[in-house]
Amino acid sequence: MSLSSFAGQNTAPQVFDNTLNRRQIEIPTNPGSHSREPIDALEVFDMIRDINDPEHPLTLEQLNVVQMDLVKVDDEGNRVVVEFVPTIPHCSASTLIGLSIRTKLERSLPSRFKIDVKIVEGGHVQQPQINKQLNDKERVAAATENASLLDVVHKCLAPPGSTPALLAAQQ
Repeated sequence: MSLSSFAGQNTAPQVFDNTLNRRQIEIPTNPGSHSREPIDALEVFDMIRDINDPEHPLTLEQLNVVQMDLVKVDDEGNRVVVEFVPTIPHCSASTLIGLSIRTKLERSLPSRFKIDVKIVEGGHVQQPQINKQLNDKERVAAATENASLLDVVHKCLAPPGSTPALLAAQQ
């Protein structure tokens, strides 16, 4: 998969101010302890807010693609649901963005959690199809076995500022 297929779709995205304060994560005093640390929506949001957008040198939070109020956590039920808002209704990078969110959460959350990643209702012209792809284990596994696709996901997950605009680097 080439990033050049995304070029030019949304050349002037709206950038949002990061108004949420970041929380300092406390490290347990006894890391060998088997006590279960509760996970909340802010902690999950902190995991995904700095994912890089594949089209722009901005984070998903800066583009308002991920929003705190669209993250739901049921700690007792071991479930996390993240909805996201593509910058435009026909964004061809939406599946890649969702895959990046899912990959980050799968790597960051305890394995007890079932993770659902979805586009918000009405947020994309192909929302039902993309949501189905993002939550189908076999499709996600096949996507993460594709070396070029996984390379793009890794670039999206790189620390902000460490990667130039992903598309510009591919052109």
